[in-house]
Amino acid sequence: MLSLSWPAALAWRLQRQLLEPVGSTSAADVVATLGAVAAQLDPAWAELGTRTRRRSSAPGDLARALDEGRLVRTFAHRGAVHLMTPGHAADALALRAASRMWERPGWQSSYRLTPDDWPDLRAAVREALTDGPLTRAGLAAAVTAQARFAHLGAAVTDPAATFLKPFAWQGDLSLGPSRDGAMTLQRLDAVPGWPGLPDVEEAGPRAVAQYVRAYGPASEQNLAHWLVEGLGVRRTHVRRWVEGCDSLVSVDVGGEPRWIVRDDLDGLAAARPTDAVRLLPRYDQWVLGPGTADVHVVPADLRASVSRGADLVVRGGVVVGTWAVRGGTVETSVDRGSVGGDDLGAEVARLAAILDRPLEHAEGTT
Repeated sequence: MLSLSWPAALAWRLQRQLLEPVGSTSAADVVATLGAVAAQLDPAWAELGTRTRRRSSAPGDLARALDEGRLVRTFAHRGAVHLMTPGHAADALALRAASRMWERPGWQSSYRLTPDDWPDLRAAVREALTDGPLTRAGLAAAVTAQARFAHLGAAVTDPAATFLKPFAWQGDLSLGPSRDGAMTLQRLDAVPGWPGLPDVEEAGPRAVAQYVRAYGPASEQNLAHWLVEGLGVRRTHVRRWVEGCDSLVSVDVGGEPRWIVRDDLDGLAAARPTDAVRLLPRYDQWVLGPGTADVHVVPADLRASVSRGADLVVRGGVVVGTWAVRGGTVETSVDRGSVGGDDLGAEVARLAAILDRPLEHAEGTT
């Protein structure tokens, strides 16, 4: 069994995630590498996260990839909005839909719908979206025009979008382009490249292997964070998929057993620790992928700040502090001596180039 240190393992993951060295691929390829990119709140954070992983990029690259159908925006992990490739979205949505949450008693009583109502309701939603994207208000008007569903107006227009998520999980709709700041919804099968929902037993092993390739060396808890807590998959199913996945092998990282994709063994064995410094935006996949509870990436004393949405200073793959832009200055807060001023200055200069604005660096300590 291959044995290596955590600094070496994180150096390999930095390379895998196009952070060291920075990649030269497209925005859609960055999203494909990461599996999913959180896009629940400010879209600028998702764009910065992808541009930070590219040597050459331009504003709006993600939006263009969405318009071209190379990416979709949908409700995925933890029900939050994520950017994904159509193929990765199909696997994730199939797993999420398998829980059939809309059939639970609480859902039936809240929305006054039985499981038998859903096929016709889903058909009504797809029909309403046939001519193009609609706002939630537009979709509500179309659905409630049918007397059987006249009571669902508030559910469809609810800002939390809770009621809309099962339609996304079942492949009926995804999020369309914003219209005057308002969310729109579009038919998912109108997206070029949409493969349709696969069988869960096909999607599960693929999702496991894809996660391990992006976030390995991965533990059982990492997989549970992504698939069990994120998509509602049963732990027994994840274990069965791992055990039946011939492409996975076990390695020892700092005395802990972890999974890696067999084809990545040579690259992992050759990995050497790095002191590379990166400024990453809040809610970046570097921390959301393994989970903020993973102390190898997020030290326990910084977890609260990371979870609350601090922008991240990362050295050698470990969060060592935070940063924030105030006016024309990037203020960093790191442990004294943990990061050199030159390294931070170089990253601030790279951030300034990405944002196309002059930025100075003000170094702080904690």
